Amino acid sequence: MQLGEDLKRYGEGLAALASGLLIAVAWSLSSAAESASIAVYVLAFLVGGFAKAKEGWLTLVREKELDVNLLMIVAAIGAAGIGYWTEGAVLIFIFSLSGALETYTMDRSSRDISSLMGLKPETAVRCSEEGESVVPIESLNVGDVILVRPGERIPADGLVREGTSSVNQASITGESLPVDKGQGDETFAGTLNGQGALFIEVTKRSDSTLLTKMIRLVQEAQSEKPATQRFIDKLERIYVRLVLLATALLILAPPLLLGASWESTFYKAMVFLVVASPCALVAATMPAVLAAISSGARHGLLFKGGAHVDAIAGIRAIAFDKTGTLTLGRPDVTDVAAFGGVGESEALRIAASLESLSEHPLARAIVREAESRGLALRRPSGFQALIGWGIQAEWEGETWRLGKAELGVPAEEERSAEWTRVAAELEAQGKTVTVLYRENVVVAIIALRDVVRPEAKSVVARLRGMGIEVAMLTGDSRRAAAAIAGELGIARVFAELLPEDKVAKVKELGAGFRSVAMVGDGVNDAPALAVASVGIAMGGAGSDAALETADIVLMNDDIGRIADAVELGRRTRRIVKANIAFALGVISLLIAGNFAAGLALPLGVVGHEGSTILVILNGLRLLGGAPFRSRTPLRAAGAEEEARGGIRA
Repeated sequence: MQLGEDLKRYGEGLAALASGLLIAVAWSLSSAAESASIAVYVLAFLVGGFAKAKEGWLTLVREKELDVNLLMIVAAIGAAGIGYWTEGAVLIFIFSLSGALETYTMDRSSRDISSLMGLKPETAVRCSEEGESVVPIESLNVGDVILVRPGERIPADGLVREGTSSVNQASITGESLPVDKGQGDETFAGTLNGQGALFIEVTKRSDSTLLTKMIRLVQEAQSEKPATQRFIDKLERIYVRLVLLATALLILAPPLLLGASWESTFYKAMVFLVVASPCALVAATMPAVLAAISSGARHGLLFKGGAHVDAIAGIRAIAFDKTGTLTLGRPDVTDVAAFGGVGESEALRIAASLESLSEHPLARAIVREAESRGLALRRPSGFQALIGWGIQAEWEGETWRLGKAELGVPAEEERSAEWTRVAAELEAQGKTVTVLYRENVVVAIIALRDVVRPEAKSVVARLRGMGIEVAMLTGDSRRAAAAIAGELGIARVFAELLPEDKVAKVKELGAGFRSVAMVGDGVNDAPALAVASVGIAMGGAGSDAALETADIVLMNDDIGRIADAVELGRRTRRIVKANIAFALGVISLLIAGNFAAGLALPLGVVGHEGSTILVILNGLRLLGGAPFRSRTPLRAAGAEEEARGGIRA
């Protein structure tokens, strides 16, 4: 089975190598046995050119289009037709070799997907009242409890319900050290359990896990071409027709109009057909782009398409959502101030009960604080999420609201009450204030403070050093936003924004800077991600809506990868531009040499196909570590033993 897969993977390269060996045999026989030499040359043509001839023929039959594959096969057969067997065979050999290099680039990207898929367990041990049973992961439902024994890969995303262990998450997050897991901690499918046994409650079905999303995103990225490649593909169809037309004219016109010999005219026409072929131009873009996508995927930076590799290179401004991107998205309750005769604990209990149905980071923080104090929560009824404002629900027969100060509609005397002074003082400290209303009366103020990501300040400085303007968008109050922005060194701050306001600000930045990226993680960020030139989502903490809308996903939530993405995009763009300029230069030089000095066919073959190989190799440089050399790579399935060793350490 493995042998068959290897033959399929390396078949094109093996065919190129075999044709090269056959050419050497044929050349050695040429002086002693000409007919045997020609027979071996024919075999070399068949071995080296079959795949490309088939590809070109299918394009002609299915799409009614001529492509460069058919062009080169015609050139090689034409050279053999006038007795230049060696040159024709060498043309086939080098052409198949350059094709093998392109296939290698795509295979590297495919192997990244295969390695990710190798991390995905096929079965899980489900625990129920009837006992333990081994089931396919596709049959797991949300709420099921599974057992993961020491040394096994975790089969589903979930929360630890019982047990403690250390889990190697390098395959998902890129973290080099195992992470301790206990009750309530989140786990990801495909990560490797350490020495302890874990009972995990499934939170996502197998088709919705983070690992599955990673696989799907990389697969989608392979199929989408950047604008440069789409333009070259269109140009190729027109260009091939023009080259064939020019070749026909070069064959017919000199003998018919000028009396030139058919043999010399046909020879020059074949040289022109070889050197004018756009092989190098066609290969200038996609190998480089696929190499960039592959390199990014191995380091937790997923591009949804080649177009986004080029787009990120041109951005002039980046707008960050605050919560969950510049901050850890895990705020803590710092203050509870109660009014109107309600105690602090009771106010917190009510607020946490209302928020128990919400997934917002602030809501989870309030619930977490109440649970840590041992307060008993009761679920509300009639729960409504007021996007961008807060929530409303019925609790013990009364209507309650929790959110921004503007959420309720208190009487005028309430606006000047003590709670407004307290709220102002807390906001001045950079804290986010949420107000609890019973009907329209303020009952309590809860203050929270999010923790700034440790790397956020350096990331902002690095982006600004790259000539990129940085802005922060948030629904928080101006004072809280200003405190965080001041800590990070961000001058452009837009606060108290609803989702539609974020869209407007992104458009405003786009008008001023032409190309703007948006970084977000929540449902309310999805519209802004969609209108930005490049949408970037946090893959670990991001909502499904943000992940689906974004163009680039940071699978380990490392915002430092954003600067890496810009650098990778710029490097890819430089390489593509250099490849295109080099390819056009070589084609022009060879065509001029053919008409001015009668370029020999062997030189034309070497010059043309050599330039093709050079542009492919230039693109393959992106498979190297830069710009990720100083950062931890995302490990693949082949690193199983290394991962286990990391856990023992």
